[in-house]
Formats: sequence, structure tokens, C-alpha cells
Amino acid sequence: MLFTSIVYGPIHSRRLGVSLGINLMPTNAKLCTFDCVYCECGWNQPVSHPQLPTREQVRDALKAQLQNLNTPLNVITFSGNGEPTLHPNFLGIIQDTCELRDLYCPEAKISVLSNSTQLMREDVVEALRLCDNRILKLDSAIDDTMRLIDQPVNPNLSVEQIVERLQQFDGDFTLQTCFLRGEYQGQIIDNTTSEELQAWYQIIEVLHPKQVMIYVIDRTTPLQTLSKVPAEQMQQIAQPLRDKGIDVIVCA
Repeated sequence: MLFTSIVYGPIHSRRLGVSLGINLMPTNAKLCTFDCVYCECGWNQPVSHPQLPTREQVRDALKAQLQNLNTPLNVITFSGNGEPTLHPNFLGIIQDTCELRDLYCPEAKISVLSNSTQLMREDVVEALRLCDNRILKLDSAIDDTMRLIDQPVNPNLSVEQIVERLQQFDGDFTLQTCFLRGEYQGQIIDNTTSEELQAWYQIIEVLHPKQVMIYVIDRTTPLQTLSKVPAEQMQQIAQPLRDKGIDVIVCA
């Protein structure tokens, strides 16, 4: 499922409420530094000259949508057909969005769903600091599992690198994890095992995010062998964090 416009919705997000989405990637292909086995946009496809919207096009499209909005918004969400922070003018676009939000719907939050791979860029970190909700992914605390689930374009990407970059926010972010089971090219996928969870809990202790968001697959995935983790087990995964006073959102 690809988003065919820069601005889409509003839609009802099971995680964020009434959301107006912004897609900074091409409208005809997914462009991402991950190739997650569960991504609703499908697998990455080779794109020789990807056409990204300009900063001006994003601003104009968002302004037009906000001017004609007939429903209250909870959030303006950067997501779309891949990793939004890949856009070279991401900082400027976030600055424009803050200005338009303040003018047309000051009660709405600005959220970014990111896979955390561009946090070595100072402009991306600066942009994320302007947002209300930095929702940053870590699908496993174990390298082999992270690479199996997320299929990073950089095969040497490690959990240690991601954690180090996340520490820049001093806990002022939401850590997002998708729990799932399945099989990929003869390898078992399961980030709900005792070993996986203990490593994940330890990372959360290190990062101490203000919120943890855990969820299960909800739409068609490119890998057909995946299965949902039962809702009851998702609550069990959340409980040790809640016992420590951490805010946990479960979408199951």
C-alpha cells in the first residue's frame, strides 16, 4: 500500500488518534533505509531518480489541507512511503509545519515516525527536537534479530549504534517496537522470546524513554509467513515496564 499524495487523510490511527499524514517520499515507490518484513508499503524497489516533493510543495499541500479541514485533528504525522528523515529539507519542512500548525490547528501535535537510522545528522536531530512526538523504532535489542526483521540497507548497522543515537534525546521520545513471529528464508523470526525480551527491557532501562509504544502487524505484509502476537501476550510484555512506572501504549 503506497500513499499517492503528499498529504493524506485525516485517518484514524490506532496509535495516535485523528491524524493528517505527510509523505515526504516518492508517491510511486517506497524509499527507506530499512526493508522491514512487515512494512505495509511492501518491499523496497529500485528507483534510479526518486522524485521527492520540494519543501514548497509540502508547505502548499499542507496549507491547503489545513485551510479546508472540517474535523478536529489530534496529530500531524510524518510517515508515508519510507523513512521521512531521508528528505534533504526535513528540517525546513518541520519548521514550516510548526508554523502552519500554530496558525490553523494549534491543538494538534506534530509527530514523526522514524526508524532512527538518520540520527547521526545534526539537522535531523534539530528537526525532531521541534516536534511534539518523536516516535523512534527499535524492533529488537539483538543485532541478528533486528537485521532479520528490519533488513537495513546498511548491513553493518548495530543496535549499539541505534541506542547511542537515541541517547541524544535524554529519554524525551517514544520508543516504538513491533512484536511479531514468522519465518524468513529458513530463519525463525520471534522477538517475543525470553532472551529477546530481557535484552529489550535492558535497553529500555538504559534509554528510559518517556513512553513505549508496542504494536502488532495490522495490515497486509510483504512477507506472508508472519503472524500476530496475541493481545494477551502483548499486555504481558508491557506489564514489567508499567510496574516500573513507564507509560506503555499497546496496540494489539
